[in-house]
Amino acid sequence: MTRGTRIGLAILAVAAVFALYEVATSFVAYTDDAFVRSDLVAVAPEVTGRIIAVHVHDNQVIKRGDPLITIDPEPFQLDVAQREAEINEAQARVAADADETAAARDNLQSAESALVFARATQARVSALVRDSDVSRQQLDQANDDARRAEETRAAATAAVAESNLTHAMHVAALARAEAALALSRWKLSRTQMASPTDGTINNLTVRVGDTATAGQALIGVVDAHAWRVIANYKQSYIRNFPVGGTAWIWLDSAPWHFRRARIGGIARGISREQGEDKLLPYVAPTTDWIRLQRRFPVTLFMDEEPPGGLYMGADARVVIFP
Repeated sequence: MTRGTRIGLAILAVAAVFALYEVATSFVAYTDDAFVRSDLVAVAPEVTGRIIAVHVHDNQVIKRGDPLITIDPEPFQLDVAQREAEINEAQARVAADADETAAARDNLQSAESALVFARATQARVSALVRDSDVSRQQLDQANDDARRAEETRAAATAAVAESNLTHAMHVAALARAEAALALSRWKLSRTQMASPTDGTINNLTVRVGDTATAGQALIGVVDAHAWRVIANYKQSYIRNFPVGGTAWIWLDSAPWHFRRARIGGIARGISREQGEDKLLPYVAPTTDWIRLQRRFPVTLFMDEEPPGGLYMGADARVVIFP
């Protein structure tokens, strides 16, 4: 066999292997870059305080609504008592305003009646002066009485307006006190932290005596109802994956058994820059025929979980027949 023949056969062999690979991957899509995933619910307190009880232990299976921790309720109870006292005080002010407003209106009514009488007297005396039946001094007195009655009515009107304004201010203060009491009662209710979902406690580090800070996660719960497998497939594969199609999963946590799954969705975008996952996931490329292939996450939902359950982060291998 000549050298040229051997080179030609080698080229044909390489071409045959490449062709066989391309044909095989057209019917079988395999990846070992897959892992089990669920949602890690980061439970954070809504109020700040000292932890006086921890009701769960690490790796405990819990149900939604099960108690997790108790924050010292005493400061919040005292705040509720203070707010209740402020409401009582505000209610007393509003009740007093009602009496003051009623008295101011009575004074205004009396002032208006006095003004009507003074004006009538002024008109009668003025007519008698023209007929010379009364003195000029009596007319001056009637005019002065009418003027004083007008001033008294104006003062009574201002007093009613001020009383109404004070009443409105106290009503607003009562509303603020009621809102503050509602907020205090809400804070008191949040001293008992409960699980928002079914799941398993993960990596518990909380201890009695620790300080719970509002908004800072204290306990992680692996959601029992969000299990899925994320399989990263090369972009040349995903065009042939139908949503709802069948996949077969080998779990390294439960080996020697392929489990049926369905394709739940295919990611529409990935980040090409390595860094913390945010809105776009980063998937490291692999070397395949020298060219770096980008891969896209494919979400798979298993028809049936293995005995013993699933483990978040466990490795998996996936086969799909496009």
